[in-house]
Amino acid sequence: QHGIRNTVGFTWHPVTNELWFTDNGGDWLGDDMPACELNYAPKDGMHFGYPHCHQGDFPDPKLGAGKKCSDYTPPAQKLGAHVAPLGLEFYTGTMFPEEYRNQIFIAEHGSWNRSTPSGYRVMLVRLEGNTPVSYEPFAEGWLEGGRAWGRPVDIELLPDGSMLVSDD
Repeated sequence: QHGIRNTVGFTWHPVTNELWFTDNGGDWLGDDMPACELNYAPKDGMHFGYPHCHQGDFPDPKLGAGKKCSDYTPPAQKLGAHVAPLGLEFYTGTMFPEEYRNQIFIAEHGSWNRSTPSGYRVMLVRLEGNTPVSYEPFAEGWLEGGRAWGRPVDIELLPDGSMLVSDD
């Protein structure tokens, strides 16, 4: 794949075996720009826009001249700006209710240079087929009163279907 800035987490869909991955958005373009990304790559050779285009629709102020964001693959889901998504997993266990099966959980490490911190949580991306239909908090509490006491890094599933979240 091409046009990826800072991919830390990647996984394969448990049914289709297609690649899904997180990508950290660029820094120093503002508190609310650009969004970090959840990307879907069902084939080889896709280009996701970096460094010319961020979040699928935001041309880079310096490197985007003469480029069109529509020439690149947009993210499947825009995540928050500077949330720093790291590890992700499809839930394949049976401990959680059926509605969570084959849905994506993302560990958001959290912002480091945003005036109001964001991230510091585990998010759930609900899919219908290969289309995200919601992006919602699943576990929060690492950020209290604007101060972080932990930063989620990765998610692992145990054979009994329980979920472990590592943080630093």
